[in-house]
Amino acid sequence: MSDRDVLMLVDDNGHVVEWHKPAEELFGRSPEEVRGLPVAALLRELASGDDGRHGPSAQWPSLRIRPLLRGTSVAWEVRTAGDVATEMDRAVLKAAFTQFPVGLHVLDDQLRVVRVNTATRAMRRASVDRLIGRHFFEVYGVEDPDAEEVIAREVLATGVPVINRLVRGSVRPGAGPPGIFSVTTMRMQNDRGDVLGLVVSAVDVTERERARLRLDILGAVRERVGRRLDVIDVCEEFVDAVVPAFSKIAVVEVVDEVIRGENPPLAPVDPEVPLRRVAFRGRMSAHPVGDIRHLPFGTPFTQALSDLEPRLVPIEEDSVWLAADPARAEAIRVSEAHSLLVVPLALRGEVFGVVSFYRQEQEDPFDEEDIALARDACAHTALCIDNARRYALERAIAATVQRRSLPQQPVDLTTVEISHLHLSGPEGGGAWFDAIPLSGARTALVVGEVAGRGMAAATAMGQLRTAVYSLAALDLGPDELLARLSDTAVRLAAERAALPAGDPLHRVPLTAGCSIAVYDPVDLTCTVARAGLPEPVVVHPDGACDTVSVPEGPVLAGSGDAPFATTTLALAEGSTLVMGTSAFADEALAPGGRLRALLEREAGQSVRDVCDALAYALGEEDLRDERLMLLARTRRLPADRVLTRELPDGPEAGPLARAATRRRLEHWRLEGDIASTAELVVSELVGNAVRYGTPPLSLRLIFDRVLTCEVSDAATSAPHVRHARTADETGRGLFIITSLAPNWGTRYHAQGKTVWAELPAEAPCEE
Repeated sequence: MSDRDVLMLVDDNGHVVEWHKPAEELFGRSPEEVRGLPVAALLRELASGDDGRHGPSAQWPSLRIRPLLRGTSVAWEVRTAGDVATEMDRAVLKAAFTQFPVGLHVLDDQLRVVRVNTATRAMRRASVDRLIGRHFFEVYGVEDPDAEEVIAREVLATGVPVINRLVRGSVRPGAGPPGIFSVTTMRMQNDRGDVLGLVVSAVDVTERERARLRLDILGAVRERVGRRLDVIDVCEEFVDAVVPAFSKIAVVEVVDEVIRGENPPLAPVDPEVPLRRVAFRGRMSAHPVGDIRHLPFGTPFTQALSDLEPRLVPIEEDSVWLAADPARAEAIRVSEAHSLLVVPLALRGEVFGVVSFYRQEQEDPFDEEDIALARDACAHTALCIDNARRYALERAIAATVQRRSLPQQPVDLTTVEISHLHLSGPEGGGAWFDAIPLSGARTALVVGEVAGRGMAAATAMGQLRTAVYSLAALDLGPDELLARLSDTAVRLAAERAALPAGDPLHRVPLTAGCSIAVYDPVDLTCTVARAGLPEPVVVHPDGACDTVSVPEGPVLAGSGDAPFATTTLALAEGSTLVMGTSAFADEALAPGGRLRALLEREAGQSVRDVCDALAYALGEEDLRDERLMLLARTRRLPADRVLTRELPDGPEAGPLARAATRRRLEHWRLEGDIASTAELVVSELVGNAVRYGTPPLSLRLIFDRVLTCEVSDAATSAPHVRHARTADETGRGLFIITSLAPNWGTRYHAQGKTVWAELPAEAPCEE
């Protein structure tokens, strides 16, 4: 239909206001002649030909009259009906606007309502007269009218339709909660391309979209909650998943014991059980996160924890239960929350906590379908909390095992001042250290690390630490000690591999690293060997730092079979040996590392103060992985605490050794039983060396924590205890030594061996 068919336009009073070219040609009247005349009289006159100038028309065309909005008034357009829609077309239009369930709205180019479909449920009781002629966004309660008007005018300008746009609003504002509509907007044009207005269709998809939203929320909870094995982290993940998609406010309160990994209480929960607020999102400030409190009795929260059933509670000013918790009541009032849903966090009758959902402002109140969704979401969260709780319990046990496996009391060492820095990390691990007294006033310094975390690492660490302690008693060098420790680790790894396939430990490989340094305070030397850990660092008394170049041996229980090598270096008195686990490889134990300067700057402080300074310098990111560092400040054994005598290889060696021992013990003021016992032990040691050893022979007495008697010779044969018969004249030497000395043994070196025995003695007297 085109404007060429328009004859005239008549105002609401029936007078001609416009007279178009087709009417002028058809009736022979000019616009000036007919404008303002009553249309009824004009048509009668034209039909009868009474004007005196024209006869009656031979054939009048069929006419079509329709209303048009002109400003705020209605005009009537009269046009020929040569292209009027067919009867079928008219029937379709009538059905669409009176029976079709899709909302149809015809708007003019000013976005005013021209025609409305009255068949939809929402429009059956609506007043159409209230809508016709008014601006579309004035009569429909869309959530963001400005944005929707921009989109409508864009369609008018471009002709590009907007299809199935989801709009939240209400057909009749104030008649009920807003719904969700799928809106399609298309431009109307005539045959000449003139823009006439818009056709807007709207389909109510509220239930469909709410169902989809519920599925999305539940999917987000199942996907995002439980990624981390920490109770508080799980609760944080939960509130992030449900706010604001499900509600604008969510509060999670968990039984405090559960956070520590303990067993949750059974329902009904005792009102005296404290709960901790662990996660919160939204605008409500009743209690801060971390607050521990008892839930007041007689509230929806305690009721939900009693029977484990959700509570849907409308919030009103006169709600009785608000009086039981004034702080929460005030926070609810300030937040303008109007609907509360309380859901317990429970599993198999065990209660982990409670979740409170609040809706406020323009949010719809909770309904029964929301209860079902919240119940499913909280059930999944409760399962994740239980997993995290069990993991926390395992971590606590593993940390306890590790802590109990480490040295519990400072080792009483007079030649080494030690301190350690241990950052166990959130999950613990398998790092350990030791300072083991050895014969000859020496000390073995050990740092080890089992790869992994939890119980597997803690138990393996305890096994390897015990093995190190046992092997150290054999007076082995650091390289040989590491070799035997590696053999032990290989056997432990084989035991793991032999476990049933269903055992989780079966799939956990065992690898470990270890560094061992043996410090000799008499010679002021240190012998170091390492397997898989960083090179140690020496901080000299003047503050200068040097890395100790030690060949790296294969990791313990690894596939490599290369031998372990040692490095021996001289240490001035007051030097600090720094040994650490692999986490320190790029920091304190590497040249240019960020903690190297701190070691140099703090060289004059006690090792305990240095460890504290290192701890302060490490940032939060350094707490994620386990780290252990051992610091050992060396001291020299005073020269007058050591006696060294060369001995002949004949029978006269015994009397000479006894005499030297007697004089030295008198100098040290060791008299009485200890003196006579020491003379006897020295006599037997020298006698064995003369009888079975190889020259040269030497005697050394060391007075430190204990009195150590040593006799060295060039033979490599190992002495052993014999049980002599009554008639035997020899064979009782080592038997006598074992009965007199609590500790004795043999250590080997490049020049032969040393047989030693330790006797308890009082601390050295001040001279």
